[in-house]
Amino acid sequence: MPRGLPRNVRLALNKARDSALLAVESYNKPAIKFRSGGYIVLMQIAWTALFHAIFFRNKVKPFYRKKNSNRFQKIERDYCYWELNTCLKEYYKTESTNPTRVNLEFFIPLRNKIEHKSLPEIDGDIFAECQSNLLNFDALIHKEFGEKYCLKESLSFSLQLFPSSKNLVDAVKANPDSKNIAEFIKKYRSSLSQDVLESGQYAFKAFLVQVANHNSRDTLPVQFFKYDELSEDEKKNVRRFSTLIKEKIVERNVSGKDLFLPSEVVKQVQENLGNQKNGKGKDLFNLNVHLKCWKYYNVRPDSKSKTPNKTEPKFCIYDKKDKNYGYTKEWVDKLTEELKKEGKIEDVCNYK
Repeated sequence: MPRGLPRNVRLALNKARDSALLAVESYNKPAIKFRSGGYIVLMQIAWTALFHAIFFRNKVKPFYRKKNSNRFQKIERDYCYWELNTCLKEYYKTESTNPTRVNLEFFIPLRNKIEHKSLPEIDGDIFAECQSNLLNFDALIHKEFGEKYCLKESLSFSLQLFPSSKNLVDAVKANPDSKNIAEFIKKYRSSLSQDVLESGQYAFKAFLVQVANHNSRDTLPVQFFKYDELSEDEKKNVRRFSTLIKEKIVERNVSGKDLFLPSEVVKQVQENLGNQKNGKGKDLFNLNVHLKCWKYYNVRPDSKSKTPNKTEPKFCIYDKKDKNYGYTKEWVDKLTEELKKEGKIEDVCNYK
């Protein structure tokens, strides 16, 4: 890193950059399971160090003071540095809706929640916030210290099979420990204004549209344009892309030979399970358990849904004419395989 900054500023800035690079490196390692967890912890360190560098350069000492005193607090002879939350308050002051600040305030409590857990199930859902967190970090370095200190020349656009298509609902099903975190994420996002939610500084979203190879040898394979800096006409064109992706709705007559009514599913699965009985002497697998199953595995919407045809067509098809549902042979096979697992039927029956 080029010199020219005071020593304490340079050390803090070095620490910030190194921590951010480590965060990206750990996130992109294919074998890492603690992906977003490790990334968030390291990026919190990076952001805190960056703010300390800014304060030092501005002749502000980022240390806590003793109560009713101008003297600084110390623990074992070391100054008590401001934590990230305090840094945000000191840097942004009254800018409470600044998208970069809101993005960081999302990660502070989230870090505390995941620090002692491993929840890879949430990686895909918070990918947009994680990406913006990194871009905002480099943008602030550029603003405060200039382009020569930025990370962008050290990073490349990484093509990975990520994020996955799983959402928070799938995450909670896969790991009940993530329920509280999923609720926090939903609650936090619902508290934000539409302007903040749509800001690229809060959450990074992009369409990658494959095009024919350009005839110029000098054209970049991937180019990014900031949504916030587009004209209104350009934004309208971007929004049109969201209409290009349509859900494929499959409709079929349930009376067809390849689909089964719920009672037929129950009969086949119960036989496949060896006609087991529950503690009350009734069939282990019955219509009530089947209802729990399609809710547990999210293969169809509730009977009061306004979009009844939004099913998982591999397992369930909506009959628009008769207004009921038919189930596939794959659904029978899946239930048979799943419910043979120890404790699975209890999990399904206890699912709310």
